[in-house]
Amino acid sequence: MQTYWGIDLGGTKIEGVVLSAPSPDAVVIRKRIDTEAEKGYPHIVRQVGRLVDLLKAETGYRPDHIGFGTPGTFDPGRQVMKGCNTTCLNGTPLPLELEKTLDVPVTLANDANCFALAEATLGAVPEVAPDFRSVFGVIMGTGVGGGVVFRGKDGQPVVLNGLQGIGGEWGHIILEENGYPCFCGKRGCNEQVFSGPALQRFYHDVSGEKRSLKEIYERHKAGTDAFATQTIERLLEGFGRAISVIINVLDPDAIVLGGGVGNIDLLYTEGVERAKKYVFNEGRLSTPILRPKLGDSAGVFGAAML
Repeated sequence: MQTYWGIDLGGTKIEGVVLSAPSPDAVVIRKRIDTEAEKGYPHIVRQVGRLVDLLKAETGYRPDHIGFGTPGTFDPGRQVMKGCNTTCLNGTPLPLELEKTLDVPVTLANDANCFALAEATLGAVPEVAPDFRSVFGVIMGTGVGGGVVFRGKDGQPVVLNGLQGIGGEWGHIILEENGYPCFCGKRGCNEQVFSGPALQRFYHDVSGEKRSLKEIYERHKAGTDAFATQTIERLLEGFGRAISVIINVLDPDAIVLGGGVGNIDLLYTEGVERAKKYVFNEGRLSTPILRPKLGDSAGVFGAAML
């Protein structure tokens, strides 16, 4: 029987899934172990090997290929990982080490690309645009990221990793000149405007108080906190301007919003209205902007679909 194997390599947990078919209802096994990233890069590779051995032992199946969702990207030019928040992975030849350890071909994509692929193939998109040509997946949470999926010549969905492995890196487009500094070395990136921590920081700066984004949103809806409203306005306007760039460049058949910030209802109404102002289409916006369907399963399912 053909099986689909995916590993979501996170900073805290490594999750593996085996599917008997390309469907979220076809899970043979799903298992997590601790990453133990503090023990270093060689240990992480060993932990992946341990998890794959457990999946093989408990299912009786062996993989022909394994897809990996990673917390950074693989640079095809230098043949090393970069941009990983699990910093010990940066500068390492992770795919080569995994293939050597697992004795099976592997394909890597970053977590945002895996999210986009999962939602495009198994999640929200097939219900709205089953014959899509392109899909953009957004993650707005602790950070901001994006992933692009195209329909290949053979009809199969393909992740756009890009020449330098940075395809879809929406989080680090400059939105606000001289804005908050970003770890990437620039200032005012999308990630520093409307990620969860950036919005909470902005609220603290204008109000002098620390509150969670959930509290800020509730206070805005209640109409009791002008600073909360100012913060949510910043989110909506920033999102509208930033997503309009993607629509103007890619004109995708659908956009899916993931991450904790993506749970804010106003993004799907007022956020869309803000985007209309900036899209080069005579004030019209036909792009479906969708809630995700797969939740925290998207990363590992997307890895399996690689």
